[in-house]
Amino acid sequence: MARMYPRVWLIRHGETEWSISGHHTGRTEIPLTAHGESQARELGLRLRGLPFSKVLSSPRQRARQTCALAALGPDVDIDPDLAEWDYGDYEGQRTVDIRSGRPDWNLFQDGCPGGESPVDVSARADRVVARLRGWQGDVAVFSHGHFGRVLGARWIGLSVTHAQCFLLSTASLSVLAGEGDRADRPVVSLWNAVAPDLFDAVLHVP
Repeated sequence: MARMYPRVWLIRHGETEWSISGHHTGRTEIPLTAHGESQARELGLRLRGLPFSKVLSSPRQRARQTCALAALGPDVDIDPDLAEWDYGDYEGQRTVDIRSGRPDWNLFQDGCPGGESPVDVSARADRVVARLRGWQGDVAVFSHGHFGRVLGARWIGLSVTHAQCFLLSTASLSVLAGEGDRADRPVVSLWNAVAPDLFDAVLHVP
């Protein structure tokens, strides 16, 4: 009998000033806004009754802060592989500004000069997926917009290019799991749930 996959609760960090303005935030350490803090607490209230076997977070400040405010468990493992895409020379820039000099640029196809390529980020996501599939139960993962999209795509075997079709809002909740009685078949059972619909979404996650 195939080993069942865990249920992975993927959480993008709360709002920051740069998530509002659209500036690419990779390595830059930037805190949550007051609204972002409120979003994180609300997520925690919705999820606190779940028996998480593990809680993981990106090392970036905005993810760690979201994780701390959600307070889903006393023990948090910091996983460097959950960090956001390294944008290299494009750090702090907006897509519209990048495309003013490079009209055909696509992060998921081209990567970033001086930063990570799609192959680099896919390799990180694959390492995370491999570790997650070795665990059981419910696992909370606090990460980022672009990396979270790649993680969702790679969970179900899609390429990094397909990740551009998986939008993630700030303070959103997604669930990666196995399919019913075929728990060895990876599925996305919830994607990009945000308040005010978050409570109903959590209640109906298989």
